[in-house]
Amino acid sequence: MFPIQRGRRLRTNEAIRSLVRETIVTPSDFMFPMFIAEGTNVQEAIPSMPGMFRRSVDLTVKEVKELYALGIRAINIYVKVNDSLKDNAGIEAWNPNGLMQTAIKAIKDACPEMVIMPDVALDPYSIYGHDGIVEKGVVLNDETVDALTRMSVSHAAAGADFVAPSDMMDGRVLRIREALDKSGYTDVGIMSYSAKYASAFYGPFRDALDSAPVDNKEIPKDKKTYQMDYANRIEAIKEAIYDVEEGADIVMVKPGIAYLDIVREVKDAVNVPVAVFQVSGEYAMVKAASERGWLDHDLIMMEQLMCIKRAGASIISTYFAKEAAQFLNK
Repeated sequence: MFPIQRGRRLRTNEAIRSLVRETIVTPSDFMFPMFIAEGTNVQEAIPSMPGMFRRSVDLTVKEVKELYALGIRAINIYVKVNDSLKDNAGIEAWNPNGLMQTAIKAIKDACPEMVIMPDVALDPYSIYGHDGIVEKGVVLNDETVDALTRMSVSHAAAGADFVAPSDMMDGRVLRIREALDKSGYTDVGIMSYSAKYASAFYGPFRDALDSAPVDNKEIPKDKKTYQMDYANRIEAIKEAIYDVEEGADIVMVKPGIAYLDIVREVKDAVNVPVAVFQVSGEYAMVKAASERGWLDHDLIMMEQLMCIKRAGASIISTYFAKEAAQFLNK
């Protein structure tokens, strides 16, 4: 009678394996992060992120149409702001004619069904590279939240479907929800970066937007006073629950692959969809290893995306989105 149960019966061939597969990844699971630059017909390669580009609005629109044709239904967008427009208050962030607002309008006009989730944080607009307003060596919370609410309303006015606060200031989800509702944007959602860790995996992203904290002894040298300590688990659950109570429609865990235990914990703790951001450093490592022939690019890409979905992600924000969609559509 040895053994009665044989797990290998369900692994005999691909037909059987596909019948009993517990997790399935499709292009509609993905959200593609996009970097937008000033100008026309601009496409600048990002050296630390092979295959990723900063594009002007016109070329971004063209790319969005291609993404939609592949089955991708959501994008989160970031802008590279000219240094001349940066200050400590982030005033350019809510300029109705700013780069972000112009991009949202153009994308929504060209591809109305694409879900647009623009980034809400001050670091692209800050002379200091911080996500908030800096005063006497401290990143101010409440003053920053006031700026973020104005930024969020401007995104909604431009046509955003969701706003995506990534700043990790306390109480910002509640204030953003109140501001959106007061301004008549009750249908605009909030995807909150709820458990965003102070991670070294963000390096290539900061290269892409020139948004790293500046080297100045009078300001915080890193973002550890507002982003989370990567040693902590319970804190992530607490932050996600707070954000849901304040009105978040979706909560996010960031980074991705290195934090799948947190993804599962948060998924079990909240009753809203959980997004996971497979960040720039995680992307760059796969690219670098595959370029050297140490890993099979497509197999590793799909394995990681499957693992993120298996851990509990409803949405995967990933720089692999277009390549993965192409792979799945073969």
